[in-house]
Amino acid sequence: MSIWVTSVEPVELRQNASEEDLEVVIQAVYRHVLGNHYVMESQRLDSAESLLRNGDISVRGFVRAVAKSDLYRSLFFESSSAYSFIEKNCQNLLGRAPEDQSEIAVHTALYNERGYDAEIDAYIDSDEYWQSFGENTAPYLRGQNTEAGVKNVRFNRTLVLAGGNASNKSGAKSKLTSDLASNLGTKIKSPKGIGFGKTGTGGRFRITVTGANTGGSRTPRSSATYEIGYNQLQSKIRTIQKFGGKIVSVETV
Repeated sequence: MSIWVTSVEPVELRQNASEEDLEVVIQAVYRHVLGNHYVMESQRLDSAESLLRNGDISVRGFVRAVAKSDLYRSLFFESSSAYSFIEKNCQNLLGRAPEDQSEIAVHTALYNERGYDAEIDAYIDSDEYWQSFGENTAPYLRGQNTEAGVKNVRFNRTLVLAGGNASNKSGAKSKLTSDLASNLGTKIKSPKGIGFGKTGTGGRFRITVTGANTGGSRTPRSSATYEIGYNQLQSKIRTIQKFGGKIVSVETV
């Protein structure tokens, strides 16, 4: 059994945090913002970490420092197309896939007119960032959750970008260009490394859900588990989201 995607518990830096608590937050920021890239000791941002430990910057300030670092640039900017860079900024800094082509266009224009730092600041200084993570919570993947007023296609697109929890999201090519430009829905594809046979569609999945009411009862079920084939995966996800469920994990069986 392998994990395809799991719901992530937010990691928040609280007042009077211990050194151990600080290290947990620092690692959570590195892990998510750098796309699960393994950070060597020589690559750690010692100066920014010290500022965070001393209370001179918040977690949001530390996220900003990581996103403007040479390491982030090398992973997601220097080796990537403009579209791919923006996709990864949305995922790494807001925890979701781009909403549509207009969002891509806005960020492309911003980068062309004002440069790299302004593009990064646009995510971290946004109302969406503040409402999602506040000042002291590390960003995390949240695009797999159902939210009021948010299209369900975000779930599919976030899974396509994430490619599973072990994914390193660096790379040159955009994964959503065609779907966003054509305003099309995005089809879920099995991540590399999960064996479904030659067709890629022969596997089975176990979906764990909380809060869904799919059985006609008046009160939502606290949790439920469904085992389905690959061909039923997308329709089952739509049903879960329609009835207000939160997907906790998707595993191969």
